[in-house]
Amino acid sequence: MSATTLSEKFSALLTRLNQHILGQPHLTERMLVALLADGHLLVEGPPGLAKTKAIKTLSELIEGDYHRIQFTPDLLPSDITGTEVLQPNGEFGLQKGPIFHNLILADEINRAPAKVQSALLEAMAEEQVTVGKHTLPLERLFMVMATQNPIEQEGTYPLPEAQLDRFMLHVRIDYPNAETERHILDLVEDEARENAAGFPYFEPLSQVDLFEARNEILNLYLSEETKTYIVELVMATRQLEKYDPTLAKAIEFGVSPRATLALSRGARALAWLKGQDYVSPEEVQAVVHDVFRHRILLSFEGEAAGMTADKLVDQLIQLVPVI
Repeated sequence: MSATTLSEKFSALLTRLNQHILGQPHLTERMLVALLADGHLLVEGPPGLAKTKAIKTLSELIEGDYHRIQFTPDLLPSDITGTEVLQPNGEFGLQKGPIFHNLILADEINRAPAKVQSALLEAMAEEQVTVGKHTLPLERLFMVMATQNPIEQEGTYPLPEAQLDRFMLHVRIDYPNAETERHILDLVEDEARENAAGFPYFEPLSQVDLFEARNEILNLYLSEETKTYIVELVMATRQLEKYDPTLAKAIEFGVSPRATLALSRGARALAWLKGQDYVSPEEVQAVVHDVFRHRILLSFEGEAAGMTADKLVDQLIQLVPVI
């Protein structure tokens, strides 16, 4: 199968997602970027913006199973990874947890204690889970989309920077406009009628196609100049005084090497999804906010001056020349 045909399949998949998830084109596109780049996604936004529906709809359009985990303060690590249980024959057997699915929605991940967050994030990093004496690999297709509610912060456990770094992308979403809100109303009513009459069937995209697409993305042409541009953007977060000594005071810590890898793979996936056979600086700039947003640690001075990670990335794009 040619690269063009595969790219068209995923473009059609994106179109279907946008038909069911109205007003969130950035979220749906970044979901596919993370899926194609074998990464994980952290989504932040007010309740009711179809975050749960987005990942569930994606699971219906590709070959794979889906599980939603509602994170709560009383959740235990074993509730995610599984545990050993006593069998009728008197021996202990392994009961797998919900982590052993293809697509995981970690809903309100910041509502669970640190041990529970670590259990999920370790699985994301190691692609395996240890339960008792058993160490088991996760599914080859494994993607976590975690959500955070920025409004309610009481009784939450914010993710530490080192754990945030495990997420390839951090996407922020907001309320749709009035026109989109009207379309959402019509869509929900239409879907209710379709469900009553029998929901139309879509042929799911196979995992074979997905893994073939991932291989093509890894082989997509990335010039030495674009690689240098990626590295320069990363290094600018650590050595910003080279470009703007005053702005450099707003950063406490720059991004990690994981950001370099995420920026490269995210730009590759986006370029491929657009049907290109090469990666340009435009794709790098398109994903850099989602890659850097949760990895830049602002200084107290920067926060006091009203600086945000997004504003800082805007400045980096202006300051770092395209090679």
